[in-house]
Amino acid sequence: MDIINWAELSVAEQNAALERPAQSSHDQVQQVVREIIDNVRARGDEALREYAHKLDRCPDDELKLSADEIEAACLRIEPDLKAAIDEAYENIAKFHAAQQPCHVTVETVPGVVCQTATHPIEKVGLYVPGGSAPLVSTALMLGVPAQIAGCAEVSLTSPYPLSDAIIYAAHKCGISNIFKLGGAHAVAALAYGTETVPKVHKIFGPGNQYVTMAKRLVSDDPQGAAIDMPAGPSEVLVIADQNADADFVAADLLSQAEHGPDSQVILVSPSKDLLERTVVALDQQLAVLPRREIAQKALSKSRLILAPSLEECIKISNQYAPEHLIVQIDDPQSIVDKLHNAGSIFLGAYTCESMGDYASGTNHTLPTYGYAKTASALGTDDFRRRYTISCASKNGLRTIGATVERLATAEGLDAHRNAVTLRLSKIGRELNAND
Repeated sequence: MDIINWAELSVAEQNAALERPAQSSHDQVQQVVREIIDNVRARGDEALREYAHKLDRCPDDELKLSADEIEAACLRIEPDLKAAIDEAYENIAKFHAAQQPCHVTVETVPGVVCQTATHPIEKVGLYVPGGSAPLVSTALMLGVPAQIAGCAEVSLTSPYPLSDAIIYAAHKCGISNIFKLGGAHAVAALAYGTETVPKVHKIFGPGNQYVTMAKRLVSDDPQGAAIDMPAGPSEVLVIADQNADADFVAADLLSQAEHGPDSQVILVSPSKDLLERTVVALDQQLAVLPRREIAQKALSKSRLILAPSLEECIKISNQYAPEHLIVQIDDPQSIVDKLHNAGSIFLGAYTCESMGDYASGTNHTLPTYGYAKTASALGTDDFRRRYTISCASKNGLRTIGATVERLATAEGLDAHRNAVTLRLSKIGRELNAND
């Protein structure tokens, strides 16, 4: 990885330096996924079984895990792994249980009361990636807030073969609807329902480009399902100063680079010495990584940026809007208020991003690809819907009736005005102490 001198770049070159890796074969992926969705909608379980055999290499026809299979997996799991899942569950639950909705009740004028209220989303679907990296942590990050929010029906899908750890984590979160399905066909099944898979109202969870495309397509369809957030390949940006530990910085960069070849990692520093030391540390650590080939591909699309000052590092980070932002400077708390755009922020040399991925308590389901400028980290509120309640007394209607009538008239909406006028004609326009 070469070091880029930010001050020597034009604005266009700076923008190019912060571009994410292009998503390959967008049109082709969309065509394939649309065909899968249409097939699942038309043929239901029959199509799911075909895709499960062909794409997931699932040898049997049963799409859903039985209660006996869930119990057996929970008994098989290694004790130390079970203990780790239990501890992570407790920490995640503690943080997410504290995210209580803020309800307000306001009397905007005498006799007119406005309120906010929340209700759990009744049916949700959780997608947990499998394959080369079965993400038990994602089962917790999705299952815990769904459980705390009180969602009545939770379905979880993950590609065959499901690891015992994912099954145990789902069971820990009170989930019994567990399906041996991955890829776009799993998303289609959750969005539209089949004979075996119940239709859900909202789908959560990360996935590859086919899963991401499927989520996008079903969310665009009124008959489909809502989704948690826009998603793309994993990414991290590290701000580090001269005194940062290069070994720590390199380890944090590689922890994201090993996710996949389309992942991107960026290091921004006002210290050329730190950047050079990090290059050496990257080479040393990469040499012994089992997933080094994947990490190498990600590093080829990544950046080491020499900035003229710490303030410029902050500006670069806010422009990039990373999924994960790690701050390894002498006083990280001093710049927190200036870090406006990031999915999740990790402060100090000892707060590695891996802690947030697994067990510190924060959620690792985060906006990527620059969406951190507008989207938020997943939380308990994402599993609830917020609505408003209004209640007016007779005097309340009298107080604002004329205002509503005038505004409705200005908009040319006579039926809106008449809804007020008819009521006032029956109760009278004058305030009454008894009303």
